[in-house]
Amino acid sequence: MYPSIGVVVPTRNRPGLLRRTLTAIAAQDYPGRVSTVVVYDQSEPDPSLPGVTVLTNERTAGLAGARNTGILALDTDLVAFCDDDDEWAPDRLSAQVAVLEPDTDLVTCAIEVRYRDRLVPRLAGLQWVAFDELVRSRMAMLHASTFLIRRAALLDPQRLGLVAEDAPGSQNEDWDLLLRAARRGPVRHLDRPLVRVRWGPTSHYAYEYATKISSLRWMMDRHPEIGGCRPGAARVYGQLACWSAASGNRSAALRYARAAVRNNWREPRTAIALAAVTRMVRMESVLAALHRRGRGI
Repeated sequence: MYPSIGVVVPTRNRPGLLRRTLTAIAAQDYPGRVSTVVVYDQSEPDPSLPGVTVLTNERTAGLAGARNTGILALDTDLVAFCDDDDEWAPDRLSAQVAVLEPDTDLVTCAIEVRYRDRLVPRLAGLQWVAFDELVRSRMAMLHASTFLIRRAALLDPQRLGLVAEDAPGSQNEDWDLLLRAARRGPVRHLDRPLVRVRWGPTSHYAYEYATKISSLRWMMDRHPEIGGCRPGAARVYGQLACWSAASGNRSAALRYARAAVRNNWREPRTAIALAAVTRMVRMESVLAALHRRGRGI
């Protein structure tokens, strides 16, 4: 007997990309039951979408509330997330279910980053991801569109609980969920790029620097272990310095850069932030160069 899977696809005003995403979900070779819920967030729903349940997010506006709307509407054993601009390989679900351990609540897989005409695989080099590793680094290849989670764990606050709706701008809510899962035990990871993730200007959050800053500060408050890990703290402070520089807040950028150096003088984001502060580079140009290589700040 194969466990049933519910797919939650939050969406907002991207009908063309959404239909491509849904086509890839419908092409899964998984032999069990797969139900797809499309949750419209801050946009008018399209009831004509075939083969899916269409809902409106009536919880907190944003990605987290939309995901929770879908989770609560499902009756399946497992829940899979997929953003409305990402695409799955046909064997994504079957491959992940095959490695799902009885005592594991969350399984991830590697990704392939699509930026314009370039495709770059992002692998973790691991089969299990521990809490300390996620404190040290966000590990971008463990993208939310790769998550396969036991629905019972999402409904139980003593295990995982729902997606955090108080995350500013619904950013870093996926990192938070990974850390909550890893506190209970290592996260199972299938190191194959079974999800193609689209980066670049199609993202709703690409240049929302103030939201990026507040969500990182929220993460450090919520998970104090990040601040207690020198490489992890330096990474986050380096990001804060970069986003502050990009938003024109020179004093904050310098303050965060100093904090990054105190924790790890080799943190590369510090140099990027200082170059942006002195206007040697534009943050948008840096992001474009990094995205071409499947990387980010």
